[in-house]
Amino acid sequence: MFLKGIKKKIGGRAENAVTYPQITLYVDLLFCLVILPLTIMLVPIDKWFVSQPAFAVAMVIYLYLLYFVYRKVNIPSLFMRKRYGRIIMTVIMLLCITELMTHFPLPENPHSKLPLDFRRHLHSQSIWFLFLIISGFGLATELTFELFRQMFARQEMEAEKNRAELAMYKAQINPHFLFNTLNTLYGLVIAKSDQTESAFVKFSNILKYMYHNASVEKIDVKSEIEYIRQYVELQQLRLNHHTKVIFESRTDQEYVTIPPMILITFVENAFKYGTSSSEDCTVLIRITVEDGTLFFQTCNAIMREKETDAPSIGIENCRKRLRLLYPERFTLLTEKNESKREFRTKLTIQLA
Repeated sequence: MFLKGIKKKIGGRAENAVTYPQITLYVDLLFCLVILPLTIMLVPIDKWFVSQPAFAVAMVIYLYLLYFVYRKVNIPSLFMRKRYGRIIMTVIMLLCITELMTHFPLPENPHSKLPLDFRRHLHSQSIWFLFLIISGFGLATELTFELFRQMFARQEMEAEKNRAELAMYKAQINPHFLFNTLNTLYGLVIAKSDQTESAFVKFSNILKYMYHNASVEKIDVKSEIEYIRQYVELQQLRLNHHTKVIFESRTDQEYVTIPPMILITFVENAFKYGTSSSEDCTVLIRITVEDGTLFFQTCNAIMREKETDAPSIGIENCRKRLRLLYPERFTLLTEKNESKREFRTKLTIQLA
């Protein structure tokens, strides 16, 4: 449960995950309320309270302190840091206190048929028995917690690395997007299009969206769809009647969240390689959200080829982002049909 909670936390869905301090609190309560009382019942504690009430109270207090000394000192951690001197001092101190507890004076019991020496021996054995039980449990508990701390530290380091990689990929998307959009605006200005003013308004809205969401991990899908819609409309302003653009969107959950600008690269590529000013062609963009699953599809005619056969940097960055954000919860397929001269992209993400 602890590791599952960590994974959920890293994935950004840890509202109800059990935290590490809660785990330690539950274990401590389990020891104090269940394990120690049951352990004490293994020795004649009832007789001690009758014949030696002061010793019985002192022994119970000592056993609780013994457990929390192990929890506080954290011997496994000291061992990993090679603090052997502190370990030896702690162990010697606890052994000495336990030995002193064995010398607690026994009251005379004329009704007992056992010799006094034998009674002292049983008394001493009971004390050492409790000491070993509590020490074993305390060390085992702290060793387990130390393993969890090490795993948690590694998970945190991995999460920081993932966040840094995501920031890098997102930073690479922004210049690429701006370069393509500025080219569109430049073409409208050169052509002295009457749509130039509208294009700059849309471009301003797009920049505002990018600026406000540059450091945001998730945004509602409704806003992301509207962002893509404005980009599509901006691209349409520079196209003539030869290019038909079909943009479809449908969602049953407008406020389900999605990483910002995760889809724009595929849309950009559809316009970059699938439009023409002299031949009839079609660009299809479809976004559907149903039951917590995002279905995204693009289909465009291949009107121009890439200069190299190497994978697109933008698509590879998106694939890497998806691997970090949705491991084993997405499928991304790109298909190039040479006979139909079409390029298709299909992306499915389990958002919830």
